[in-house]
Amino acid sequence: MKISVFALALVMLGLFSGCIKENSENKLQSIQTNTLKANLLADPVTTWQEHWFEHQQLLNRVFFDTSVAVYFDNDVNSSITWPNSYLAQVWNYTKNTYGAFGTESRLYAIFHSGKYSGGHPSTYMDASHDYRNVIDVGSSDPNAWISGTGNDIDLTTHEVGHIVEGASKGVHNSPAFSIWHDSKWMEIYQYDVYIGLGRSSDVTRWYNMKITQTDSYPRAGTYWFRDWFYPIYSNYGGKVALNQFFNLLAQYFPKSNWNNGVTTYPQYTRDMNFGEFVHFWSGAAGADLKQLALNAFGNKDEQGNDWTAQLIQAKSTFSGITYPSNDITNQGTLTVSKENNSGASSTEGSSKLIDNNYSTKFFVNSVTTVSLQLLFSTAQTVKSYTLTSGNDAIDRDPKNWELRGSNDGNTWTTLNTQTNQTFSARNQTRQFTISNSTAYKYYGIFVSATNGSPDFQLSEWRLFK
Repeated sequence: MKISVFALALVMLGLFSGCIKENSENKLQSIQTNTLKANLLADPVTTWQEHWFEHQQLLNRVFFDTSVAVYFDNDVNSSITWPNSYLAQVWNYTKNTYGAFGTESRLYAIFHSGKYSGGHPSTYMDASHDYRNVIDVGSSDPNAWISGTGNDIDLTTHEVGHIVEGASKGVHNSPAFSIWHDSKWMEIYQYDVYIGLGRSSDVTRWYNMKITQTDSYPRAGTYWFRDWFYPIYSNYGGKVALNQFFNLLAQYFPKSNWNNGVTTYPQYTRDMNFGEFVHFWSGAAGADLKQLALNAFGNKDEQGNDWTAQLIQAKSTFSGITYPSNDITNQGTLTVSKENNSGASSTEGSSKLIDNNYSTKFFVNSVTTVSLQLLFSTAQTVKSYTLTSGNDAIDRDPKNWELRGSNDGNTWTTLNTQTNQTFSARNQTRQFTISNSTAYKYYGIFVSATNGSPDFQLSEWRLFK
């Protein structure tokens, strides 16, 4: 399912510009637009000469209806018919979920055998494929596409997902492509399509394939499907959340006018950063997904930047995107049993423990035990907490500790006990869920041992309702 040309296509399709005077250009554009509309309402062409990338085949139309037009090159087995109904179902479900993709009702599906292994998409905005929503798939196998199962439907459905990300809501481009790359969005898109079409065996097959798959970005061993998209889909609205992400992009993300040689469309002007990515998905889910993102990805983007700082800026830049947060940490006042030698506001002072920056840390030397306390103005019922390891010296990590609650700061109730704990990575955030139904004004972490050092450090401590 490699799409080696998708990003290239997005670049190529933005290179068209006019060079005639304004009045003449407007007249020409009007003529071209009217001609294009007439062509789109007509029956699909019976033959179609490819003229993109290395593709130079003469295509023959083998089927069409109001939903799909299917084309084979001369080497595809002419008895294959499964794309006719299957891709029509996929396309209709996609439009019902994400909205229309231009005025043309059809998806154009092109098949090759014995060549062009892989696939690529194009959208109705793109001149390269004659302003049509297109999936173009090939295989090195001369007997390809016969089964209509497994990879046959996976690859073709994958390409339709690229049309969604590249042209949803009438906006050209995919600002998240540099983050989720070729296939991560497609994994949850395809999962939803298989559910929506009632293909229960493919739902199970796809889930079993993706739940164990890891990727190297933004860090080695990332489970994109298991730890990010599947929890969002399962817990925050399914396809409604998927569609809402594109709604929010179209509403808030920076755009400019772009002319494709015939018509002017809005186009996203830049890629989004990882903090923006988490912010927009939180808006789509209607819930604060920061902790989910930390669990799934760590706190660094693919370039090594701390995306939690980007998230803070994203909340300010895109303040119209709101969602409830159950993180109550910054409603409390922090005290520690021993302060950093340079003071609370210093580079490694206690203020760094709750500054929402997962790349800073609190450090204190020569301690046998240390306690961290948060005092709230009103009692709070905490259900979970997180600790984030420091950037170096694994032996300074906490090993044994208790989370306790109190309403007077003197009498404490133990809510959670951890022993012999280790952090497998630097700046790793670990979440601990507790069974607690009592509201307390004070919460404290009481550390009784580190992992060997006489010094103690911690990047972040957060409390959640």
